[in-house]
Amino acid sequence: MRLSAKIWGAAPLLLVVLAVVSQISTPVRTAAGRQGAATQAETKYDLLLQGGHVIDSRNQISAVRDVAMSDGRVAAVAEAISPAEALKTVDVSGLYVSPGLIDIHTHVYTGTGEPRSYAGDNSVYPDGFTFRVGVTTVADTGGAGWRNFEDFKQRIIDRSKTRILAFLNIVGHGMRGEKFEQNLDDMEAAPTAEMARTHPGLIVGIKTAHYAGPEWAPVERAVEAGTLANVPVMVDFGENKPERPLSELVTEKLRPGDIYTHMYSGLRGEQDPSGKVNPGMRQGRKRGVLFDVGHGGGSFLWRIAIPAMKEQFLPDTISTDLHISSMNAGMKDQLNVMGKFLAMGMSVDDVVARSTWNAAQALKQEELGHLSVGAIADVAVLRLERGDFGFVDMYGARLRGKQRLVNELTLKDGKVVYDLNGLAREDWDSLPAEYQQTGDARWDALNPARR
Repeated sequence: MRLSAKIWGAAPLLLVVLAVVSQISTPVRTAAGRQGAATQAETKYDLLLQGGHVIDSRNQISAVRDVAMSDGRVAAVAEAISPAEALKTVDVSGLYVSPGLIDIHTHVYTGTGEPRSYAGDNSVYPDGFTFRVGVTTVADTGGAGWRNFEDFKQRIIDRSKTRILAFLNIVGHGMRGEKFEQNLDDMEAAPTAEMARTHPGLIVGIKTAHYAGPEWAPVERAVEAGTLANVPVMVDFGENKPERPLSELVTEKLRPGDIYTHMYSGLRGEQDPSGKVNPGMRQGRKRGVLFDVGHGGGSFLWRIAIPAMKEQFLPDTISTDLHISSMNAGMKDQLNVMGKFLAMGMSVDDVVARSTWNAAQALKQEELGHLSVGAIADVAVLRLERGDFGFVDMYGARLRGKQRLVNELTLKDGKVVYDLNGLAREDWDSLPAEYQQTGDARWDALNPARR
């Protein structure tokens, strides 16, 4: 298209105006990106984490690497990536760089006002408990059933910054208390599976929990729904009943890939009278049944976990069972639970694997939990602290430990969502006198400058 002579005549003035606007708008961006930053036109990556020890169990990496991100995806992982190629570079030397942590057992369906309910007051809003400990993805385990899942989605899932997945309760009304959870008539496989099929990749499994009767019906119907929807089942085995022993659950009822949670509770025969791991659990593991920690407020005992760990019966996944009672008791948060396994002798690499790639595989969400090029750029930057620490179980017994993990920086979709010590920030006195928002929306979800 040809410009008219009139417009050409105004062009010099227009260029002057644009130059002035540019001088006004660029100082903040330039200061914020001082650590190896360049202009958008010159940069290949939005954000570069430089010099951290990367733990990526899927790709069998446990070494110092640089990790670059662009457009919310991992763009490169290499021994050395030039800061000149990145809009923003953050020095994470001396720290661990992990895929964003995945907590496969939480309760986050709240806000309904229903008392004493995991579809209400017993659950927590996720964002206050996730990014600060490096968790970027959680699975709600059974708060909602097929009757109230849409409310859960609208009320919490769609409004949260945390990535929320769900195990749909086999109980149509969800985990709303004994009146609902003991009602076999509301445990229907067909509508449960239909709702799961309606939300693939969001509903990732079926949950059965808290049942107090002797029947196998809750488990059998959950497995039927899981088979129809092609998703795994997670079992909280409820009250211990001789008519439905744990060994039969894991060796006959569950399928490979189904999940037995609360594995160290000691409440349902996880440990036999001799103090050994229930032989049925070993047989179940050989069949492919997965075993999850699911710490919670009442499902983790040192006298069960330590002997099992000595027998090398390790968890496939480490999870919290986060809710209003567990968050301030022995459980606390994902990193505290991971610290318990460090205290029992597990390596940092192993606790990270069980909170990332193993968890993603258990959920059949294999686009998560690793740092492959092209993967979703969810990242946790963790500091290993050494000192004297105490870790408490569900009855208040303590195990002393010498290590714990602290989260320094969390990225979700390639952007900073939590930064404990301002690793990604400039010192205030290095900024322009009238500085305002110091970040850039290409790497910063906290303080992006207006553009």
